[in-house]
Amino acid sequence: MILLTFSTENVRNTVITNEQGQIIYKTETPFKLVGVRTTTIQKIKPNDDQSHMQDQFDVLGEIEWHKFTSSKFRYDGTEVEAKQFIPRKGLLGRKRVFIGPDSCPYRWDLKFKVVVLSRDDASRTEVARFHRATLGIVGRKRKAMLQVSPEVAHMMDTIIMTFIYVEKLRKDKERASRNAAASGGLGAGL
Repeated sequence: MILLTFSTENVRNTVITNEQGQIIYKTETPFKLVGVRTTTIQKIKPNDDQSHMQDQFDVLGEIEWHKFTSSKFRYDGTEVEAKQFIPRKGLLGRKRVFIGPDSCPYRWDLKFKVVVLSRDDASRTEVARFHRATLGIVGRKRKAMLQVSPEVAHMMDTIIMTFIYVEKLRKDKERASRNAAASGGLGAGL
């Protein structure tokens, strides 16, 4: 398995490193009080010049986040709405499906605490899984990480972009659920 480590669980503002500690991707979402927020996903650029030791990055893509309309993905010079690129599937919309660059169907399952990517076919083979950070109270302390099967390494850019999208959705649902529980559910205090 390929292990990618996240500097923070806030996937919209994080640095993603490989097992050797090399930065591979980074994301940045500038704060805005009002208006649309956009996450920029950057990928490390191969360095041909040995004398230039500073990492350089290319923009891989962007996700423009919308609350009431479909968010938008921008990559490879195209712009596509999330509802077309990675539409909901299932009764509660806790699954998101997309066609990978290998023309195979994939599905992210938004579970309560994690997201899991699998082939969206009869095999349902799991190809990636997110592990949240642990504090080390029980077991070892570890940073958040995404485990990716080598069989889908050829589409890592797509996995990273779609993961950032679905993990943000999962976190929003978790936050909404926590807030509802804290306020006693719907209609509490009426």
